[in-house]
Amino acid sequence: METVCLLALSFVFALCSVTFVFLSAAERRAAAERLRLRKPVRQTMARSLKPLVQRWSSRVFSVELDGAPLYFGVREKLRGGPASPAAFSKLQQEDRCYSLLVCSLDRIRGDRFHWELRDKLLRDLPPGSDVTSMSSFLPEEKGSLLKGYFFKSRADDSLQVEELLGDLEQRDPVLVCSYSRSEDGQQWTQSLRSAENHLLRFYVVPSEAPEHHPSVLNMINSDVFYSLDEASEVLRKCDDIIPETRSVLRMLPSRVDARSRPDFPVIVVEGLDATGKTTLTESLRDALGAALLRSPPQCLSTWRARFDREPPLIRRAFYAAGNYITAEQICQEATRSPVIVDRFWHSTAAYAIATAVTGPVGNLPHEGSEVYCWPSDLLQPSLVVLLTLDPEERKRRLRSRGLMKTDEEQELDHNKLFRLRVEEAYRRIIGPACITVDASPSADLVLQQALLLIRAKCHL
Repeated sequence: METVCLLALSFVFALCSVTFVFLSAAERRAAAERLRLRKPVRQTMARSLKPLVQRWSSRVFSVELDGAPLYFGVREKLRGGPASPAAFSKLQQEDRCYSLLVCSLDRIRGDRFHWELRDKLLRDLPPGSDVTSMSSFLPEEKGSLLKGYFFKSRADDSLQVEELLGDLEQRDPVLVCSYSRSEDGQQWTQSLRSAENHLLRFYVVPSEAPEHHPSVLNMINSDVFYSLDEASEVLRKCDDIIPETRSVLRMLPSRVDARSRPDFPVIVVEGLDATGKTTLTESLRDALGAALLRSPPQCLSTWRARFDREPPLIRRAFYAAGNYITAEQICQEATRSPVIVDRFWHSTAAYAIATAVTGPVGNLPHEGSEVYCWPSDLLQPSLVVLLTLDPEERKRRLRSRGLMKTDEEQELDHNKLFRLRVEEAYRRIIGPACITVDASPSADLVLQQALLLIRAKCHL
């Protein structure tokens, strides 16, 4: 088992010994020095991989096909007859498959590498490789999720694929598995690379779907943040690669201010784009003599495009920080008048949960899950109004606006399942929960409905 623990890292030595003979004396000395400096890192990673590999056959693997996860497992010994999991059912006899799982010790580096890896695979793999997302996890064990990609290749492309995989193993925190079919076509095997480029084989077997979508295992303070400290910590670790984080961190409030109880009611208006949030929030401001705030706050607008290009961990931390900055602004304004807020934590959480979880609404974390609970250190609004609208009417309004949309907004337009997951996630958030208002009538009627709610709940 000790040999297995070096599986992803030690393969690089075999590659380096082959390429060494083509280098000049100076290049060989430089390469040797690079290998010497990398050795402690490899040893550390090898130690971290040991418990991972020891429980390898206890893991479940998930491949995303047609927008939903398909599951399989691996076993050292095959019990019963051969079986082909659904993830492999559409492959041809000559196809060979590979999976890459990111296993970095540094979650910032790992998340960025995973984010960039897809573009590299799409760019460098032969056409027809059908790159798709995959993951590996221990059922019901939080923090056990590894993310990566799954793809196929033809026999004619094997040299190109092997060169790419060797390069990735040499430089990056990635664990490579290959998959091949038995001669009779009935059984798939998964192979891990060993130190001498031998293959350690496991039988691929069907696996039942877990009780929860695997993304739920790593969702807390990764896809959704539940404390200022956790979001700040991610941003602090990014300041060497994203200098803009320093400016964001300087704007963060103290936790005491963020948790202060406001003197006047705070009303948050939530909903998908083009449901009428801007119209309603401005009308409420005028009707109630209230202050109007938005989340993320205007002070972060300079850096939104920069953080929108980052992987989910960093991007979600940025938007979580925006909620705490907005909370401080709410506390200041609520000493003088009611406060209306255009979006707040509900939007941040609902979109993040719906993005992390794929497939139908049933794959969302169950109602009452801790992922839907309001952060304990974030100011709670007095009332949250959720505007809902018929999907076709919402699309019509979007077309008439003609404004640029974020990736998530574009996904809402063409992915019905994503929209349904977002809407359901909104409804499941508690502490406080959303109160739904139909936004299909005229703007005046929607305003009157909202004012009735506010007067009943907030005694204005």
